[in-house]
Amino acid sequence: MSTTELFESAEVPTIDTSGTLGRSPWQLAWARLRRDRVALVCGAFIVLLGLVAAFAGPLSKLIGWSPTQQDRINGLTPDGLPAPPSVHHLLGTDNLGRDVLVRVIYGTRVSLAVGVAAAVAAVLIGVIVGLIAGYFGPAVDAIVSRLMDVVLSFPFLLFAIALVSVVGPSELVEIGVIAFFSWAAVGRIVRGQTLSIREKEYIEAARSLGASDRRIMFVDVLPNLVAPVLVYTTLLIPVSIVFEATLSYLGVGIIPPTPSWGNMISDAQDVYQQAWWFLLFPGIALIATTLAFNLLGDSVRDALDPRTERLFAK
Repeated sequence: MSTTELFESAEVPTIDTSGTLGRSPWQLAWARLRRDRVALVCGAFIVLLGLVAAFAGPLSKLIGWSPTQQDRINGLTPDGLPAPPSVHHLLGTDNLGRDVLVRVIYGTRVSLAVGVAAAVAAVLIGVIVGLIAGYFGPAVDAIVSRLMDVVLSFPFLLFAIALVSVVGPSELVEIGVIAFFSWAAVGRIVRGQTLSIREKEYIEAARSLGASDRRIMFVDVLPNLVAPVLVYTTLLIPVSIVFEATLSYLGVGIIPPTPSWGNMISDAQDVYQQAWWFLLFPGIALIATTLAFNLLGDSVRDALDPRTERLFAK
């Protein structure tokens, strides 16, 4: 058999791309995300958290206690310690005889509101600043990059305590502090991506056709930043939630008696040996929430990665 006949008769392995032809990268990412069980479980858990936060009021009425109401009959033991879980209080009570379950539910509202708002604010600022730094040449890039370095050099807790001591603690102050310390990291990522994208051929073509800088930035460059920004936002939310819990734990966050997972953990530190439930349940809520967002962020990152072979899996 000749060499030509040998090559003609040989079987050529093929890759089945019938499921990917004619589909956009976003459709491929969504298809892969739907096949990711971890992403589905974490997404369902986050949706459940959102529903719990949204309906905290009706849920507290259903349970029969408000987050600040003290049970003077079954809320404390004869020794004055928190009451353990019982039919009266499913997750026990805190050091003032308040229902832990209701306070954890309201703490969910605070943590999600502050975490999501701070993350979105930080991403918006970081995207705008990073886009400007990466697009407008060395001079602007040098100035903005030094500004980001200055922001990243601030000690977070020291600045937060100093600011709160001046203006007073509130959710708005927490959101502002967390966003202030988070936007610079987003800006660095966006700046690096913009520096790479602005040298692409289609950007040069847009310039040669007379497109304005604003149009190139927001029509040609920004859409290509959506994927990394989306992934970073998903991963920034749990960081913001932990920041909120840290500030509340230190007493410079949410003002008591408004419940927060951080101030609940702080209140429990003196009695956790006798009342383990007081520390355990807000701690579990904090860990489970941050873990769910982190795992979902990892899944979104993998789904948007075009280099993986699993995009072509059936």
